[in-house]
Amino acid sequence: MNAPPTSPATPRRATITDVAREAGTGKTSISRYLNGEMSVLSPELRARIEAAIERLDYQPNQMARGLKRGRNRLIGMLLADLTNRYTVEVLQGVEAACHALGLMPLICHAANEVEMERRYLQLLTTYRVEGVIVNALGVREETLRPVGGGGIPAVLVDRSVEGLVADIVGLDNRAAAELGTRHLLDGGFRDIWFVVQPFEQVSSRRLREAAFREAMTAHETTRAGAARPHTLVLDLADPEQSARSLAQLDRAIDAANHYHAGAVGNAARVAVFAANAPVALRLALHLKARYGADWQARVALLSIDDPEWAELTGITTIRQPTYDIGYRAVEFLHERIEGVQTGARDCLLPGELIVRASTSG
Repeated sequence: MNAPPTSPATPRRATITDVAREAGTGKTSISRYLNGEMSVLSPELRARIEAAIERLDYQPNQMARGLKRGRNRLIGMLLADLTNRYTVEVLQGVEAACHALGLMPLICHAANEVEMERRYLQLLTTYRVEGVIVNALGVREETLRPVGGGGIPAVLVDRSVEGLVADIVGLDNRAAAELGTRHLLDGGFRDIWFVVQPFEQVSSRRLREAAFREAMTAHETTRAGAARPHTLVLDLADPEQSARSLAQLDRAIDAANHYHAGAVGNAARVAVFAANAPVALRLALHLKARYGADWQARVALLSIDDPEWAELTGITTIRQPTYDIGYRAVEFLHERIEGVQTGARDCLLPGELIVRASTSG
C-alpha cells in the first residue's frame, strides 16, 4: 500500500534575528532601520540591511511593532448599515484619508442591530485601536464609555450620542431640511408631508424633522394660505407599521387631489419630503404601484440624499458631501490621536439642492 503523498512544508518566515545575522549586525540596528532612524546608521550598514531584507523577503510584523511602541495605526469604524449608499460613500472618504495619513481602518458592520454595535465596540477596544469613528443607529452613552473623553479618541459621523462629548462630522441637517422645505414652498406647494423613520433616538432625524416644522411655521406667519406641517413616521423595519403609514399618506393624497381638482401647477399636487434615500425609495415604489407610471402628476418627491436612481426618475434631492464627511472624520480623529486637546468640535457641511422634474411645475 502506497503511503499518501506529503505536502511540502510551509517555508519559515524570516525573523528580525535572521536579518541581523544576514546583515552582520545586531537587532537594534535592524529596528532602527525599520523605524526610519537612518541618521544613526552608516550608509554602508543601511545598504547591508536593505540587501538582507530583500534576500530573505523579510516582512516585519507591523502589529507587534506597533504594540511595542504603543502605536499600531489601527482605527475602528462602526457602521450601522453598509447596504445604505450613504455609508458606502462616506467609507470611500474614510479609506482615502486613512491611506493619506498612514492609518488602517477596521470596518465593523452592525446591520442596524444595537446589540451588535455594543459587541463590536467591545471588540475594537480589545484590538487596542488608536481611535474609533462611529456611525451607528442606537448606540448609547454607556456603551461608548470606553471611547471619547479620557478613553480612546472618537469621532461621530452624522449623529450625536446623548452624554458623550466627542467631535461630530456630518451634514448640516437643519440647513438641509430648511433648504428643501423652502424649495417646496417657493415652488407653490401647499400640501407638504415630511416622511421620516422613527426619529426619537436618532439625532440627525430629529434635527431634520424639527427644522422642517420650523420652516413651515415661519412660512405660515408670513403668507396667507400656507399649509400646516405634516410629519409621517415610516418604520422600514416594521411592514405592518409601514403599511398603515402609507395608507394614511394615500388618503391624504387622494383628498388633496380631490380638493385641488381645479388648481394648476404645483398647487394641485402633494409634496412629499423624504428624510433620506431609503425612505424615498420605499415611497417611490409604493406611489408607482398605487398610481401607475404617471404618479408624479399627483405627487412631487424630494429627498435628502442623492441616490443614482433619483436622476433616472427625475427626483429632486439634497446631495450630501459624503466623501468629504468621511475624509474629514478621519482627519479629526488623527488630530485627536496626535494629541489635539481642544473642546469637542462640530464640522457641519452644507448639502447641495439638485432640482429635477419632480418639483417643477
